[in-house]
Amino acid sequence: MNSREDLEDIIIHYGKRMGEKNFTPGYSGNISCRYKNGMLITTSGSSNGYLSKDEIVYTDFSGKSLEEGKKPSSEKLLHIEFYKMRPDINFILHVHAPYLSTFASAGKALELPVMAENVFYFGSIPLAEYALPSSKELVDNTSKYFVSNDAVLMANHGFIVGSSTMRDAYMKLELAESYAQVVLFTEILGGPKVLSKEQADAILALKS
Repeated sequence: MNSREDLEDIIIHYGKRMGEKNFTPGYSGNISCRYKNGMLITTSGSSNGYLSKDEIVYTDFSGKSLEEGKKPSSEKLLHIEFYKMRPDINFILHVHAPYLSTFASAGKALELPVMAENVFYFGSIPLAEYALPSSKELVDNTSKYFVSNDAVLMANHGFIVGSSTMRDAYMKLELAESYAQVVLFTEILGGPKVLSKEQADAILALKS
């Protein structure tokens, strides 16, 4: 198991990368990882692109801060539910990346099999119904997709992705944002040319 110091370094490193890519503008989004009997999560009001170690807090799986004076992100319950449902998930990124947020704000899932890499890694990225940020309703609306999806769009909100490693979670974020950008740009040229079911199934078969 990684030490707290190592995990904090990982969170800060990838937070900075997301900031440089404009995946997490301003104060938007939050990052977490499993730690001991709870999680480390960015604090309320922090900026992922400019994190310091005092902006990462240890909480239990009820969402209670275990460090005096540190308030965890308001989306803590969404992260907790993801961890509870998926023992294979160790790192979670919640962001408001522009292209992904465009689809979320338009009420459109990313379900079209357009590019081989996205079929392979995601199959599709579903859209959770809108609910007030940080609410139990948001957790309920979004978490039902965690059973079979590592990545979910949240209507009029943003995007969440989890994985066993931070590197993989971040790479999937990059892929998803590129996927959204490509699908959007294809509309300029008359819309995407969608792969057939047989072609998509052949790509998924490469996993076996």
